[in-house]
Amino acid sequence: MPPHPSQLSPSTPQSDFSVVVAIDFGTTFSGYAYSFTKDPEAVHVMRKCEGGDPGVINMKTLTTLLLTPEGEFHSFGFTARDFYHDMKFTEAQKWLYFDKYKLALQDDKNLNIDTEIEASNGTKVKALTVFQHTFRFLKDRFLEELADLSMDDGAIDEGDIRWVLTVPAIWRQPAKQFMRQAAYKAGIASPSRPTQLMIALEPEAASIFIGKLSMKQLMPERMALRRERWLRGSSRYVVVDCGGGTVDITVHEVEEESGTLKELHKASGGMFGSGNVDEAFISLMVDIFGDDFIQEFKLMRPAGWVDLLIAFEARKRNANPWKANYLNVSLPFSFIDYYKKFTNGNLTVEQTLLEYNSEDVKWSGQAPGMLRFSPKGMLKLFSPTTDQLLEKVDEVLAKPELKGISHLFLAGGFAESPLLQNKIRDKYKDFLKVVIPQEVGLATMKGAVMFGQNPWAVSARRTRLMYGVGALNKFNSNIHPEEKRSSRTAWNGVVTFLTSSCTRISPSHPERR
Repeated sequence: MPPHPSQLSPSTPQSDFSVVVAIDFGTTFSGYAYSFTKDPEAVHVMRKCEGGDPGVINMKTLTTLLLTPEGEFHSFGFTARDFYHDMKFTEAQKWLYFDKYKLALQDDKNLNIDTEIEASNGTKVKALTVFQHTFRFLKDRFLEELADLSMDDGAIDEGDIRWVLTVPAIWRQPAKQFMRQAAYKAGIASPSRPTQLMIALEPEAASIFIGKLSMKQLMPERMALRRERWLRGSSRYVVVDCGGGTVDITVHEVEEESGTLKELHKASGGMFGSGNVDEAFISLMVDIFGDDFIQEFKLMRPAGWVDLLIAFEARKRNANPWKANYLNVSLPFSFIDYYKKFTNGNLTVEQTLLEYNSEDVKWSGQAPGMLRFSPKGMLKLFSPTTDQLLEKVDEVLAKPELKGISHLFLAGGFAESPLLQNKIRDKYKDFLKVVIPQEVGLATMKGAVMFGQNPWAVSARRTRLMYGVGALNKFNSNIHPEEKRSSRTAWNGVVTFLTSSCTRISPSHPERR
C-alpha cells in the first residue's frame, strides 16, 4: 500500500508553525478548526458560540455582521442577528447589517478592492471592510480560545500560527485574491511571509478529510473488519461539496506511488446550495400572501421575519423522505397579527390559505398557527435545487476520461439533509458507492486544517484556463497551400501571411497558492 499524504516527509520542515487554523467562511455559517503540529491528527472545532436557534444544532455561527451607524464593528454571528432584530424599526434603520454577503464575491465579475456591498438599510460599504471585520472576529475569537488552553502566562506569538482560508473551487482568481487581501487587513498573517496564509479549495479540503478516514469511520463497527484507510493506489472518486450558497464537484485519483491526490477534472458546480431551498420557501410565501405584504412584514417586523425563517430551517433539516407525516412550520404571532392589519381586517392567514387551496400546504390552528407541509409539498421546495445538482453531477460523470470512478462522497452542511442524501443515493446507487462520512458538515473545515499541516497532500490540479500563442509566417507560394493564404494590414501596407492554428498550452504545475 502506498504511503498516505500524512506519512510523507516534506522537503521543508513544518516546525516554523506550532498550530494550524482553518477558517471556513460560508454563505450561511462560518467557523474555524485547528490542530497543533505536535499532534496533527487531533483536529479541534471552535467552542460553541453564543446564541443559536431552537431545534437546530450548529458547530459554527451565522455569517452575519452588524456595524454601528458610524460603521464601527459591533458583533458577528448569532449575537449580531439577535441584537439587530430586537431593535425597534426606527433604530434598526440606522445600523448596518449584513448577511449572506459571501455571494458578493461569486456574483461580481468586476470584483476589486473598491467593490461595495449593501447593508440591509441600503447603505453601501466597501466589501473589503466587511470581510476584514469578519476575519478579525474569527481570528480574535481563536486567539482567546488558544489563550484559555495555554498553560503559559506569556503572550502567544502569532507568528507561530499558520492560517488557512477555504474558498469554493468554482471561484475565479480575483475572488480568491480578494480573500487574501481581506485577511491581511484583518491582521491574519503577513504578505512578507506568504507561507503563513494558505488558500484551500473547499471540495479539495473535503477530499483530504475523506482520504484520512479509516474503514471503521466510514461504516458501522460490525462491518469494519479492518482499520486501514479505505483509499488504495489509483482509487478514483468524486466529491460533491454542498454548501449554503455553492456546490462544488471535483474528481480525484490517489497517486500510486506517493499516495497524494491528483485532480482529474477541473472543479465544476454552481449556485445551488441550501439557500436556494430557503428562497423557494420565500417564493411560496409571496405566492400565498403577496409580495407587498411579505416585503412590508420583513421591513416592519424584522424579528418576526427571522423567527419564521428559523422555524422553516428546523423543519427543512428534518425533512425526511421516509416519513409520510406533515411537517409543521410555526408562524410567529406577529405574522398573523400584521397580516390582519395589512388587509384592514378583511382577511386572516387562515382564510387566505383556504383560498389558496393547495394540497401541499395547509393551515393548522395550533396556537398561534402553523403551516402544514405535506411530504410532497416539502419535496417541491427542494426539487429545483436538487435537480440542478444532480444534472451537474451527471455532466461530470459522463466525461469519457473519468471512467473508473468507484465512490461518490458528500460533504458540506447541505449534505446533512436526509432528503438530499436520499436523492443522490437513488440516482447513483447502482454504479457508485455513495458515502456520507461522519461529521459531513465539518469535512471541509477539518480537511482544511489537514491541508495546512501537509500542503503536499494534493500533487496535481487541472488548470482552470488555457493559454496559447498564435503565429503568422510570411506566405511563400512555392511551399505553402493557397487555402492558407491570409492578408493583414500593417503600418506600411498589406502583408500576406501563412495562417497557422493557435498552439494551446496547458501548464503542468499545480495551481499556485
